[in-house]
Amino acid sequence: MRNAQLKEVRSEFSDSRIFFGKTKVMSKAFGTTKEDEYRDNLSDLSKHMNGEVGILLTNRVPDAVTDFFENFSAMDFARAGAVAPLALTIPAGTVFSRGGEIPEEEDVPLAHSLETTVRGLGMPTRLVNGKVTLNEPYTVCEEGDVLNSQQTRLLKLFGVVTAEFKITPIAYWNSTDSQVKQLDAMEEDD
Repeated sequence: MRNAQLKEVRSEFSDSRIFFGKTKVMSKAFGTTKEDEYRDNLSDLSKHMNGEVGILLTNRVPDAVTDFFENFSAMDFARAGAVAPLALTIPAGTVFSRGGEIPEEEDVPLAHSLETTVRGLGMPTRLVNGKVTLNEPYTVCEEGDVLNSQQTRLLKLFGVVTAEFKITPIAYWNSTDSQVKQLDAMEEDD
């Protein structure tokens, strides 16, 4: 789903350029010191390049960019290391595609071709008359668990969306005064 959200951002900023990559490479492109920076004070952006970051190059005014991102968010699948906001236990019996989260009348049984996949992810399943089956309830995660990759893959397989996708601008460089300005959201964290 993350690609769908990024596609929406790219569409909104079709007159701009968006870059994602290794933070060290992006920092090097701008310059990491005053001596090797591409333009005056551009190296000041390097201290903001850690973690999962991207670069937006645009001619739009900063307020227009921050307004868009303040109002932009979408639900997404959880990633490994996230904290589970809910508990998910798959009931015993036939395994349904939504993992018991919706009534059986509105759901369909999990495809038999996925049985080896879910078994490989830790669920003790077996095929009975062509249907994926559990002998006893299986807990994928408890509320507050730090999710591992197997749990996140199971949550995604069962269509459980638990994370919010949000982009938070933290700083920008302005070509008119050659200054890097840190945005309020970042200043409040300091």
